[in-house]
Amino acid sequence: MGQSEMNKIKTVSLIAGGFLAGAMISLHLPALADKEAGPGLPIEELRTFAEVYGAIKQGYVEPVEDKKMITNAITGMLSNLDPHSAYLDADAFKDLQVGTQGEFGGLGIEVGMEDGLVKVISPIEDTPAYRAGIKSGDLIFKLDETPVKGLTLTDAVKKMRGKPKTPIKLTILRKGEAKPLEITLIREVIKVQSVKSKLVEPGYGWIRITQFQENTVADLAKHIGKLYKEGDGKLNGLVLDLRNDPGGLLNSAIGVAAAFLPPDVKVVSTDGRTEDAKQEFLARPRDYLRGTREDPLHGLPVDIKRVPLVVLVNSGSASASEIVAGALQDHKRAVIMGTQTFGKGSVQSVVPLPGNTAIKLTTARYYTPEGRSIQAKGIVPDIVVEETADGSAASTIGRIREVDLERHLNNDREKEEASPRSETKPTATKPSNGKPGKDKSGKEEDEENMPQRLEYASPGDYQFQQALNLLKGLQIMQYKPK
Repeated sequence: MGQSEMNKIKTVSLIAGGFLAGAMISLHLPALADKEAGPGLPIEELRTFAEVYGAIKQGYVEPVEDKKMITNAITGMLSNLDPHSAYLDADAFKDLQVGTQGEFGGLGIEVGMEDGLVKVISPIEDTPAYRAGIKSGDLIFKLDETPVKGLTLTDAVKKMRGKPKTPIKLTILRKGEAKPLEITLIREVIKVQSVKSKLVEPGYGWIRITQFQENTVADLAKHIGKLYKEGDGKLNGLVLDLRNDPGGLLNSAIGVAAAFLPPDVKVVSTDGRTEDAKQEFLARPRDYLRGTREDPLHGLPVDIKRVPLVVLVNSGSASASEIVAGALQDHKRAVIMGTQTFGKGSVQSVVPLPGNTAIKLTTARYYTPEGRSIQAKGIVPDIVVEETADGSAASTIGRIREVDLERHLNNDREKEEASPRSETKPTATKPSNGKPGKDKSGKEEDEENMPQRLEYASPGDYQFQQALNLLKGLQIMQYKPK
């Protein structure tokens, strides 16, 4: 390979998030140039490949284009490595580049593949999927009238995308349901608000990050300033809510951690086979800024580095969320509360290819400042608190984690533990659009049969209330005379 060709192979990103239907993936830094020379090509295996290629070309019942066969071969090579490596066609690659801006078309589902079916990892807040009651663990086996079996994840995601205001029917297998569920969703241009906040009571604030996007660090700084203004310049405690945050941009995760940590401490490191994959990222502007933009964290109240902090996580907290939680936990800057996180601790590099396509390839693992591997393990909270007092919340049933995914990358530093699975109970079929539907008799369904979604930071949010109670205790201990 010539030098000019090598220069064309440039990695666009390191990914710290899942594959979203309508798709939002993240971008960061170079990783695949100047590889060490590998062993010689496997001649016998390549000869077998050529013979299979020739047999299909000559004898298959219908003609097959060369481009299609090569694309299928590439897709197969990548999809059989791990759940996060994939071939991105022109549409998927474009969505990857656009999606991190927080606006993309689709249904609002983070998905993976299991047994040839699309598996829902998590619906995204304030999207058609979320409002329709799509749940983590749902298996999508039909899109309109097209069976999912036999489709690649990229093909399935492409079918879920489409023009806004157009419908698509998902046929779903849900654990605990005797029959498949048919849910019709209306596609939307989805605008995800990355950061939300409110002063829940005098002196105590709540900040929620739904995804790590390009503007997340700047938005976080604005919300912190807003809380201090509403609190007359003082905060006694803060809850950072990362529940059901699927991840996003690595540099945004570093910036969020840096807002609460001392300057220049380690936030996260990566390690892989190549030199480019061995990196350390610190709480400093050059590691969380892109280009030469002004540092959005400059001018934050000095007290934000010391204010008592509780971070809420659950099994839907993945990748970038786990990087932030792990860094704050290792530096003993915050108390991590909730349930064990998803465990997506691998780095995906995106390599552009000719024809505006790309490959997304797992090239490294993430490690917390103390060297703990996040992969297939996740972050174990300092204080485990289930979603409800009795631990029976319906939304936690069927939750999946990285360790549950087929061909997941192993944790190289700790022994894996099987993900506990809850028994599910049959539930009523939910209408698809968040509005009352009709039962078999033609009557409007009761509100009790509607999907129940947790209102974050509300009196009914058990985990948040426990975090608030802890903050008040920490605040009392902080000012207790020695």
